[in-house]
Amino acid sequence: MSVRNLSGLFAPERIAVIGAGPDAGNVGGIVLENLAGGGFTGIVHPIHPHHRAVHGIEAHRNIAALPAPPDLAVICTPAATVPGLVQECGDAGVRSVVVISAGFREVGPGGAALERHVAEVAAGFEGMRVLGPNCLGYLVPGLGLNASFARAQPRAGNVGLISQSGALITSVLDWAEELGIGFSAVVSAGNMLDVDLADLIDHLADDPATQSLILYVESVTNPRAFMSAARAFARTKPIVAYKSGRYVQSAQAAVSHTGALAGADDVYDAAFRRAGIVRVHEIDEIFEATALIGRHRGPRGDRVAIVTNAGGPGVMCVDALIERGGVLATLDEMTIAALNGSLPSHWSHANPVDVLGDAPPERFGDAVRAVLQDGAVDALLVVLTPQAMTEATATADVVIAAAASTRKPVLAVWMGGAAVRDGREHLERAGVPTYRTPEKAVGAFMHLASYVHRREMLYETPRAIPVTFDLDRARARALISCTAPEEGGVLSEPASKALLDAYGIAVTSPRGAPTVDDAVRAAHDMGYPVVLKVDSPEVTHKSDVGGVVTGIVDEAGVRAAFASIAAGLAEGAPEAQMAGVTVQEMVGGNGRELILGARVDPTFGAVIMVGAGGVNAEILGDTVLELPPLNERLARGMLERLTIWPLLQGYRGRPGVDLDGLLEVLMRFSYLVADHPEIAEIEINPLLAGPDGSVALDARVVLSEGAADRPLLPFEHLAIRPYPEELTTQEQLRDGTPVTLRPIKPEDEPLWLDMLKAASEDSLRSRFRSLFKPIHQMATRYCFIDYDREMAIVAEAQVEGATRLLGVGRLAAGPDLVEAEYAAFVSDPWQGQGLSSLLTDRCLQIARMWNLQRVWAETDPTNRRMLAVFEHRGFTLTPRPEEGVVAATLSLGN
Repeated sequence: MSVRNLSGLFAPERIAVIGAGPDAGNVGGIVLENLAGGGFTGIVHPIHPHHRAVHGIEAHRNIAALPAPPDLAVICTPAATVPGLVQECGDAGVRSVVVISAGFREVGPGGAALERHVAEVAAGFEGMRVLGPNCLGYLVPGLGLNASFARAQPRAGNVGLISQSGALITSVLDWAEELGIGFSAVVSAGNMLDVDLADLIDHLADDPATQSLILYVESVTNPRAFMSAARAFARTKPIVAYKSGRYVQSAQAAVSHTGALAGADDVYDAAFRRAGIVRVHEIDEIFEATALIGRHRGPRGDRVAIVTNAGGPGVMCVDALIERGGVLATLDEMTIAALNGSLPSHWSHANPVDVLGDAPPERFGDAVRAVLQDGAVDALLVVLTPQAMTEATATADVVIAAAASTRKPVLAVWMGGAAVRDGREHLERAGVPTYRTPEKAVGAFMHLASYVHRREMLYETPRAIPVTFDLDRARARALISCTAPEEGGVLSEPASKALLDAYGIAVTSPRGAPTVDDAVRAAHDMGYPVVLKVDSPEVTHKSDVGGVVTGIVDEAGVRAAFASIAAGLAEGAPEAQMAGVTVQEMVGGNGRELILGARVDPTFGAVIMVGAGGVNAEILGDTVLELPPLNERLARGMLERLTIWPLLQGYRGRPGVDLDGLLEVLMRFSYLVADHPEIAEIEINPLLAGPDGSVALDARVVLSEGAADRPLLPFEHLAIRPYPEELTTQEQLRDGTPVTLRPIKPEDEPLWLDMLKAASEDSLRSRFRSLFKPIHQMATRYCFIDYDREMAIVAEAQVEGATRLLGVGRLAAGPDLVEAEYAAFVSDPWQGQGLSSLLTDRCLQIARMWNLQRVWAETDPTNRRMLAVFEHRGFTLTPRPEEGVVAATLSLGN
């Protein structure tokens, strides 16, 4: 994950095209033509051993023969020549290389070995970046730079395009030209030997010319870097992605319900949602969604009003809206009254607002203005069909004026052909999103609403739940390490439940019973009614082989159940060994059966699933996925997306579940999954959730193959870095006040706001160089951070019986993890107690743990305490009077 030297790749002044020949079909020649004829103002050198000039431009035999090393080399020669050419580029001082050549890992093992060779050569030159191989190249239209063999020369604009398919790019560019869409950058990622999706996303995040991003994704090779980059981008700019290969099944065999229900494409859905990416499922939706999202800051909600001159298309809009999960707005009484005063008496008197087929532009305008003023309306669709009295162009002008007067999204649907073409063009030139069908307009709006919701989720502060996570990690680790290899990596039901119990998840307590007499004794000891389950590590779904008997009330029932289970196993799974049965108490009541599971996805690592459970889990298919770690808001969001969500809240006199208790179970389960990379699959089915809490009735844990044979790194199986609680320390201020130094978390937002609200104007100016009113949007940006590239350490203490934040130190490192900006803030009552020193020392320790090379800061010249802290720790202080700051720099020597 790095943007090192990508500026040289995307803003070169001297370019060498290796393999540029005069033949019409020569790829290098096409690249040369594109560079020479596309408006690029830099110097272009064709490199060819047998030609003195190519397309009238002087050629050189090799890179070494150039008068000065180029900033960029584009290699267009056969694959076998590439390692040697990369070596020549490195020797000549070239640090940015694009390998257009094909014939690498996409052709098989031999090509893969060749690609590894290229990577090894490039790694020998510090700072060298390689785009490709097997790529189309890239374009920066604003610079007239077309370092690709795409014939199209797209117009400059503010949309970035990154694609893993070069062929798709040529089609998209042609399509975009028809629609009048311009690009800030177009990049074919190819095989991503070095520069990958995360690098490109991070680069375009810092590019002021890029205001939105389109991704065409075939696979993600560096999921943690991808998630980190995408989340950072999506907080300020929208990303729209099309993922191909939706129905390619995971190669990993499913050994539980979880494995069967968590398909590979569903995991991509979960990852994109968590990263704030809007996913489209039809390729022609890419531009519709991108254009709309890039044009609007977004609606407050998804309540849509419709104004139309034809009832049928209005109903079509409603159908499309409801199908996609939108909401038809209910107009308030004032809006109805306003419409009654301006529309004919036989208008529809509801939403959709049918202004009737004879509506002149003025009537459309009255209706549109009235509806836009309604506080219960978040967005407006204006639908026009060409009827005898319709003035399509004049009505378009009315809609344009109304759209310019509101921040609410206004979308136009001008249905028809030649009769409405001029009106449609008026709308498009004015920047009003315009569509030919209601379904397209509704689909585009729902993508916009989805982006807004996902962006808010990136900043949302979870509600604080009174949970103390007393996790017995040592016990859990012992349970896993004691699993014998001959057991096939499958924990028994008692061991699986013991693991859950170590993380504070309530379980029923099964007792193993190898014989029927053992089962009878166990049932007598725990009391009837009881449940008997088959005990066999080879059996995943016990009910499939008659391996579960419930509601047993006496000894005769136990003996009959034992015999029935043995017979069922012999018939349904004759190869399985029966170790006996387990006996446990029967749990019933008003609970809802859920399934809670996790598995390791080959791409994104651990993924958590919750849904309707029991024996019908796979038939119902009512499940949702999320990437760990979970907080309260993410856990609640999973439950809210379930079809059975209303049942969990209570339905027709049946009580709802203990929601806070269920959320706690999901979060504890998330900790369990995050802590143990050796778990390949884990499943609780059913998890019985009731009014008085949730209890795991059955559980199964499967360890990954070979987990005991190699050391597993913490969190290596997670695509998102969890809360780094290991960085928490206990300290003491000069006056003896005990303080906890710990990483900040989203739940700290109220405490963070309280800290700033109590600060003096001088303190705020010293830290933020301006005065401001602390608000939610600002607080979430400071409290919700990506622990892979940023760290904030807060000082927490108990003050007069309440938890308070006394100060915070912050490291903002960025994707490179090469250097970081440091800043500190201490609340006024706690200044002069040594807190700035404690925070600074802790943050510098973390900077060294990250192997950063440099830490820098800026502070007010009057902030003597902070200047003394920096000076005492060896920072170099440089006054900058023109900026009104003192710059502080510390080299860490890493």
